Amino acid sequence: MLKPIRTVLTAAVLTVATFTVAAQMRESHPDTYVVKRGDTLWDIADRFLQKPWLWPEIWQANPQVRNPHLIYPGDVLSLAYLDRVSVAVEPGARTEAPVPGVPLAQIEPFLKNLRVVDSIEGLPYVVGIEEGQLRASQGEVVYVKGLENAQPGQRYAVVRPTQLYTRLDRTNCCDGFDARDLDFRGRTDAGIGPYWSYQVSPSKKSEQLGIELMQQNTATVSRGAVGGIEATTLVLDASAREVRVGDRLMPVDDKPYDPYFMPHAPKQPIEYGKARVIAVADMLTTGGPRDVVALSVGARDGVDNGTVFSSWRVGNTAGDRVKRGAERSEDTLGRADKVRLPDEFAGHLMVFRTFDKVSYALVMDSIRPTRVGYELKHPDAPY
Repeated sequence: MLKPIRTVLTAAVLTVATFTVAAQMRESHPDTYVVKRGDTLWDIADRFLQKPWLWPEIWQANPQVRNPHLIYPGDVLSLAYLDRVSVAVEPGARTEAPVPGVPLAQIEPFLKNLRVVDSIEGLPYVVGIEEGQLRASQGEVVYVKGLENAQPGQRYAVVRPTQLYTRLDRTNCCDGFDARDLDFRGRTDAGIGPYWSYQVSPSKKSEQLGIELMQQNTATVSRGAVGGIEATTLVLDASAREVRVGDRLMPVDDKPYDPYFMPHAPKQPIEYGKARVIAVADMLTTGGPRDVVALSVGARDGVDNGTVFSSWRVGNTAGDRVKRGAERSEDTLGRADKVRLPDEFAGHLMVFRTFDKVSYALVMDSIRPTRVGYELKHPDAPY
């Protein structure tokens, strides 16, 4: 679904400072590479480096690339290092716009229209729609409770609670995670269609990771709650999703995301079992390259935009039939009669939006699908 991060992969030319990175270069790479429309930094790095998330180290050692997010189609990037002397990037014709670090148009719904909050209690909400309608769209009026002090001309984002993410604390093994759909009141309801596919693992002990809100529309106040009227009148001003009773209002976020991403390994270790894929977008059960997934870790765990994880299928526990006999069923084997099998590598993910306890990531590359429940590790983890 998305094409990752882009451009100045190797603007590059390796100096003594990048000797360790030079050791990561793939064999038989060309001396130069011409940037093409649709390229991304990750793709170029993956083509020529054994570890594509190392591209910032190359860029930092090559000051002739002043801004890796201003590389244009037609630019020639050096992939050679001769006598420890850097070779400058040869600029091409500036007839096209520079390629952004991430193809923002493809992931904008996740960058701009989704946010995660700890609670929705106290948020103003739509209590009615003009002429008693069930839905409202651009140009139509909605009535909101809880905006008593709002002034005409103020704008708000109309958001809808969609998912409740929960961490399920397990004392015997790894944590489990739960994501449940929410109804128009922001309460759990299994009857509405999911925007995500998710993992359900019941547990007595749990921690709420956050409530996901999806922006439906934006609205402008036309009349406050005056003259005995108990609701504020707003006009929907965007050709976006329809609004219904129960949708919440929040201030419009003028800068909902950072358009620049520098891939890097996690800044601090995370306990095994805590960092997992907890949901996959668009009702899929698995995520492949360019798909968006939700993760069970966020800013409190040291995760920020650009953090790269490797995803792993958690290894099975197999009964040792050779030792204990093929006639015995798995249910009758004790822990000493079972063998923990290795986790299996699936691919790499890069975080592009972070909240306190939850983050959204893009599947950058994979050798097998990444599924809900997969473990997240350092991008260089060997097992």
